[in-house]
Amino acid sequence: MLSNTCKYALRALIYLGKFSTDDKRIGIKKISEDLGLSSPFLGKILQNMVKQKLLVSTKGPNGGFSLAKKSSEISLWEIVTKVDGEEFFTNCLISLEPCKSHDPSKPLCPVHAQYEVLRGQIRSFYKETNLELISKDIDKYEDLVKL
Repeated sequence: MLSNTCKYALRALIYLGKFSTDDKRIGIKKISEDLGLSSPFLGKILQNMVKQKLLVSTKGPNGGFSLAKKSSEISLWEIVTKVDGEEFFTNCLISLEPCKSHDPSKPLCPVHAQYEVLRGQIRSFYKETNLELISKDIDKYEDLVKL
């Protein structure tokens, strides 16, 4: 499972990928209102994304946040691994430990083989899906999708 922090980061970056531009930054108040998120908590998340070089921010009356790269260059994988690390993609489904730390003298968990296939598909989805693709999908379903 992704942490709430990671889910909020994903939502915020998808939002910024859709609505911010190089010359238009969006303020924390607007983002938090539109996404229905706590402004202080969202601020910490966005500042972390600035440190991770996924966002840029400026202070002042026209300040705010925007993407540090093109939306086509930011994958869901990059966001998730910078917030939660790679554990989501490597942990065992049952023991909650990374499969790579498995003791080879002990048997693997009963769902390891099946879950490894699914985990590979999930990993591919996160690596191949970028903010630009999501933004285009949102356009198709704008009346249904609420960031």
